[in-house]
Amino acid sequence: HGISMAQGMTQQKAAVDSGRWLLYRYDPRRAHRGESPLVVDSPAPKLPLDNAVARENRFQMLVRTDPQAAKQLLQEAQSQIHSRWQMYQYLAAQPTPS
Repeated sequence: HGISMAQGMTQQKAAVDSGRWLLYRYDPRRAHRGESPLVVDSPAPKLPLDNAVARENRFQMLVRTDPQAAKQLLQEAQSQIHSRWQMYQYLAAQPTPS
């Protein structure tokens, strides 16, 4: 991915903080206790995606070779992150089937 391995944990945190990588748990046994089996552990995205990927060579190369395409793709990805976050929040809030 083209990151400094010394910054690996920082990059992983940025992936979670941007919503690019969601942390969640699914445990069907929770349904037997009347709880939603899906638990989203990630906080709401708080870091713009472009900031989160700025240190990765694979994204830097796209920005250098085709800045317009990179901008468009980052905007689309940011929109998808927002939609995915909303979907997971909705699913985690659903009552368990009876």
